[in-house]
Amino acid sequence: MKAVILAGGRGTRLRPYTTVIPKPLVPVGDKAVLEILLDNLRIHGINEVIMCVNHYAELIKAYFGDGSRYGLKIGYSLETTPLSTVAPLKLIENLPEHFLVMNGDLLTEMDFAEFFNYHLKHDSLLTVATYQRDVHVDFGVIDVDNDFNQAVEFREKPTYHFNVSMGVYAFNRRVLDFVPENRPFGFDNLMATLLNLQQPINVYRYDGYWLDIGRPADYEKANADVEKVEMNVRNNFSTKLTEDIDIAKSVPAVEF
Repeated sequence: MKAVILAGGRGTRLRPYTTVIPKPLVPVGDKAVLEILLDNLRIHGINEVIMCVNHYAELIKAYFGDGSRYGLKIGYSLETTPLSTVAPLKLIENLPEHFLVMNGDLLTEMDFAEFFNYHLKHDSLLTVATYQRDVHVDFGVIDVDNDFNQAVEFREKPTYHFNVSMGVYAFNRRVLDFVPENRPFGFDNLMATLLNLQQPINVYRYDGYWLDIGRPADYEKANADVEKVEMNVRNNFSTKLTEDIDIAKSVPAVEF
């Protein structure tokens, strides 16, 4: 399996941590955040990674090298000008028919192999991993009939539930036919384009641990959680491997 990691952003929301180092190299626990993601990918069978880089590109390339110390093959695709989150994929040659795409600032226990197999099983053009995010409003919310300026409904400090994109996707290479050349084009643009053209977009609902390290508060939580997350990833994989071995042992041998 091949994964493309988007690592070219400036990480402005995470300042001051990203003032002097690129966001993928921000330390979480005793590793860079992107190192943790690479370990997770390797554990789940991804053997090749392409990093889309722009901001501090040389520093990222120097840090991760060819990937051999992570048990991976790592290559790089350089954006000479910022292209947002999807257009950089057009610069990569020889992409397989299906591949993973993800942001480089994720902390998650997701089984990427299971996600990818879900995508293949449904023969999807695009599969988006989603997570339920609850948004609590600390005020009473009033719905108003704008024609008469009258209240029609009231909710005291409600909580709303949204399915949000995790920044983890599985692409069929044909998706790139909808992406313009040599200009910024983000995931929001891609979703709008596909929906307007009534192209099918599959959703993979994930209810395990996921954190987008976008703000200082998220960064602090990541540092508090990282040890448990890494342990759970290893334990979950070991459990799955044991179950697969047990299943294989239970299959009667075929004599020839």
